[in-house]
Amino acid sequence: MAVDLWIFALCTAVYLAIVLFLGYLGWKQTKGTEDYMLAGRKVHPALIALSYAATFISTSAIVGFGGVAANMGMGIIWLVGFNIFFGILIAFVVYGKKTREIGQRLKAVTFPDLMGKIFNSAFMQYACGLVIVLGMPLYTSAVMIGGARFVETTFAMDYNLALILFAAITAIYVVVGGLLAVIYTDSFQAIIMLVGMTFLLVFTYVSMGGITNAHETLTNMASLVSDAARSQGMTGWTSMPAFGSPMWLTLVTTIIMGVGIGVLAQPQLIVRFMTAKDNKSLNRAVAIGGFAILMLPGVAYTVGALTNVYFYQEMGKLAVAAAGGNTDSVFPLYINMALPDWFVVIFLLTLLAAAMSTLSALFHAMGTAAVNDIWGRLRNKKPSLVETKTFVILMIIVSVALAYIMPGSIIARATAMFMGLCAAAFLPAFTHAIFSKKPSANAAKVSLVVGAVTWFLWTAFVHIKESEPLGLSMLFFGQKAILPMPWQVVDPIIIALPLSAIALIVVWAIEHMTASKDEETIKKAV
Repeated sequence: MAVDLWIFALCTAVYLAIVLFLGYLGWKQTKGTEDYMLAGRKVHPALIALSYAATFISTSAIVGFGGVAANMGMGIIWLVGFNIFFGILIAFVVYGKKTREIGQRLKAVTFPDLMGKIFNSAFMQYACGLVIVLGMPLYTSAVMIGGARFVETTFAMDYNLALILFAAITAIYVVVGGLLAVIYTDSFQAIIMLVGMTFLLVFTYVSMGGITNAHETLTNMASLVSDAARSQGMTGWTSMPAFGSPMWLTLVTTIIMGVGIGVLAQPQLIVRFMTAKDNKSLNRAVAIGGFAILMLPGVAYTVGALTNVYFYQEMGKLAVAAAGGNTDSVFPLYINMALPDWFVVIFLLTLLAAAMSTLSALFHAMGTAAVNDIWGRLRNKKPSLVETKTFVILMIIVSVALAYIMPGSIIARATAMFMGLCAAAFLPAFTHAIFSKKPSANAAKVSLVVGAVTWFLWTAFVHIKESEPLGLSMLFFGQKAILPMPWQVVDPIIIALPLSAIALIVVWAIEHMTASKDEETIKKAV
């Protein structure tokens, strides 16, 4: 399918002009470093919700997880429910309000800064900043790859050039305008994404003879599941894999739980709560955010599974086979083959919006963590605006470099990896920090270290998807993974998060008992 490059160029020019203008507005309203990091703490609830959703839903959700749905089926729809419940309702109403209140009282400007000030601990600020700086480029690179793959497929553009363009255009308004520019552009991009995904859902169902016919056809394709996939637990594309099977464990522990729970501890999302004027703003943001999350990933996962119907009818192949075995290429191929030219342009803008909205938030989060929570803390001096922008640029360069060396079919996995790491390292300590009257710094430190180290060890030596390509298990133990099945497909979050929480509870309990004994001793002495 040949896309009219003139139409695309015109639409893209208008889109970029609006994005850069919104970036300019953000720059005009950014007066200092705190404004650059927290947008003045008075963002409208609708903007918070749209920005949050656009940051959360990226090309990894659309391209990466859409490809996973084509491979594993509609069981991934459970992730949408988890995202709405944990990522919107619990995040905004339970965690968001406390985060905003404490962040404003302590004048925290980043997530590591918040943790450091709550626990009065330089270690917590350093450690949180280090996890972000080392782990977030993985996720950032996956987002860039998702957008670049679509451009490559659609316009036969060089993949490397597409990566550079994504990074460069996004960098302009992030570096210049700060978080306010990010929020303005994110909100605009969220609206584009909602329009594009709505068109995609309607067109897909209409072209397949309606909702009922589309789903019945996909259900009847269960007999086409290969013997290899069936041995892994695959039962069809409209049903869950067999309970306890390798595919079920991957879908549930890595995709649904890893991303569904991991969203609560995402630094680039947590900082959105600190931009709200008051708690009412967070309450008002829930409905908008919930609808956006329902539509954006919900459509991607549904259409992703249904691509099997199209490719089998048109090519006699299942979706992943039609895409050459690369799940990251399923969505771009479907859009280019199945939909009309005018929609390819719309969807490309949708993916541009998805990629750029998330990239801008990640660039901002990485850069501010590096400059404020590591560099600034080391010097015991608040960074200047110039230093802040410089570090943002450096983290952008690191992310682009990493994208060049990452393998195929990595988008969804890299996203789940980063979210799982954040949950294991941050979630117990973060929960303790904002809900405990007397948070224990020692308990938080031990929890963070146990969570991060356990996550890394399980990733490097047990979880076969990572241990095999990393090669550390083979180097030290002579085997791809040191534990047998089914442990090899149990995601690190299932092991690391509980151990992180247990470590926090144990240390807190020991401190509490010791303090109680000391009080009794003092009373007896008196």
